[in-house]
Amino acid sequence: MAGGVNVTIWDETGGTGPRAILVHGSTSWGDDPALGFAAQRPLAAGFRVLAMDRRGNGGSGETGSAEYAGDYLADADDIADLMGDGAHLAGHSYGAVGVMLAAVRRPGAVLSLALIEPGCYQAAAEEPAVAAALRANRENTAKLPADLPAEAALRAATDSVGLPPLEPTPRRLRGAHTAMRERLCWEAPIPVAALAEAAWPKLVISGTWETAPALYRERGGEPLMACGRVTAQRIGARHLRVRGAAHYPHVERPEAVNAALAGLWGA
Repeated sequence: MAGGVNVTIWDETGGTGPRAILVHGSTSWGDDPALGFAAQRPLAAGFRVLAMDRRGNGGSGETGSAEYAGDYLADADDIADLMGDGAHLAGHSYGAVGVMLAAVRRPGAVLSLALIEPGCYQAAAEEPAVAAALRANRENTAKLPADLPAEAALRAATDSVGLPPLEPTPRRLRGAHTAMRERLCWEAPIPVAALAEAAWPKLVISGTWETAPALYRERGGEPLMACGRVTAQRIGARHLRVRGAAHYPHVERPEAVNAALAGLWGA
């Protein structure tokens, strides 16, 4: 790996609370207030919370790979290193794939597993909505120019589904550059059997997407809701559906997500 991994630590327990690692999705970073985990800071009242910046995002270094600026395999290595003697793991979207892989690499160090709107399409690839999304993703990815500027990628990510634009800050542009050159999380092989066999508590959190623009719900929401439902069934997780939220329930409805995480971590 080239460079280090930046971790934002929130801890009001004096170092005595159980460790909880939060792993963000694409075009974000650990304590990003718009798309990341800034709203989960109150959980530090009972836990030592580590909000990790994935490689190529936020304040972390690069992957060291000539092929991938972002990589769920590199994420899994970094998460496993942060787990210490034991940790609760929570990942959003792309970050959920790295969390799952880290969990099966070090199952004895996992206290619980939480997946928020996981982008693990291969765990539910035969579902009609997921299969359609995989076909569309592959077609669209093949059409993307290799030299698409980060500014254009950031703008397209919101314009294509009717969302308001994100401010093109240096960190956001770095994240967009990485997102365009990531190892594709929706093609990741998911160790469903190993996750299902593990005895630790598991939770999948999905938005219900009723407040999202129609195009955003169709292209993103339908496959992600199906993926969350099927993944929860197959790994033996409780499935929480958060009303009034789309792809970012931890941002859109933080009180509901924080309560669910605190309950999982304190079980």
